[in-house]
Amino acid sequence: MSHRQLSDEEAREKAQELRSYCWGFGLAAVLTLIPFGLAAFTQIATATLYWVIGVCGVIQIVVHFRFFLHITLARNKREDLQLILFTALILTIMVGGTLWILFNLYYRMMPSMIP
Repeated sequence: MSHRQLSDEEAREKAQELRSYCWGFGLAAVLTLIPFGLAAFTQIATATLYWVIGVCGVIQIVVHFRFFLHITLARNKREDLQLILFTALILTIMVGGTLWILFNLYYRMMPSMIP
């Protein structure tokens, strides 16, 4: 199998993309290790730990979008971002509606067990 030589511009793009992936991997690893370390090795309040896990999770979503999916706020990538946001909206509506129905049914079927 023969390999063709990359032009200078292609080599620069490849190096920049590899650098982007390495930064993304490093940030994702740090954002995973922070909550794990706090949960495993410290005795902080449960509510604080949940907040740290949630914030690190949201930041990690942004890191994945930016470094791995290459979704930015640039003009040409806006359609991809709108598609992802619409998908998140639909999923939120579905999950929220399901939870609403389940809790409503629970309230109607077992009123004596409500805390």
